[in-house]
Amino acid sequence: MIYLFLADGFEETEAITPLDLIRRAGGEIRTVGVPGTRVTGSHGITVEADLSLSDFQIDDSIEMLILPGGMPGTVNLDSAPKVHEAIRFAAERGLPIGAICAAPSILGRIGLLSGHAAVCYPGFEDQLIGAEISAKSVVVDENLITAKGMGVALEFGLCLVEVLFGEDEAKRIRESVQSS
Repeated sequence: MIYLFLADGFEETEAITPLDLIRRAGGEIRTVGVPGTRVTGSHGITVEADLSLSDFQIDDSIEMLILPGGMPGTVNLDSAPKVHEAIRFAAERGLPIGAICAAPSILGRIGLLSGHAAVCYPGFEDQLIGAEISAKSVVVDENLITAKGMGVALEFGLCLVEVLFGEDEAKRIRESVQSS
């Protein structure tokens, strides 16, 4: 199962775009509300998450974790110990972890980006501790997928699809969502 965390103040586009693209590819993805299921984004859009953080199980069913950015969504994700526990669980097993905008700062502060190329929303680079800051918009380095922000949400989502389902599926999805 793929899990996408949503905390109050999340950047809506950074969450909904990858969620939509992964579902189009047939991926099993669930949203996890931090802490409860009713979550309001940074632009006032309220969504109902599939499950609450207390109902989320950290176990071998996890295939990927996704962290959207936004403020104060990133701060709210970062302040949830169970989110950190899930990230460490995934990292120890080499599972893919996607983070966009300010959310890569969470990975940096817990030491996961050291020695890896990464990117984030401009101004958060100092929190990507030990990372090689990339000039790219979306970066894949081993199991870590990071992206700059809302403007590259489509590219980020397609990259997640490629990591999960391969290049051909990402190309198929890209072609299905872009007009000719």
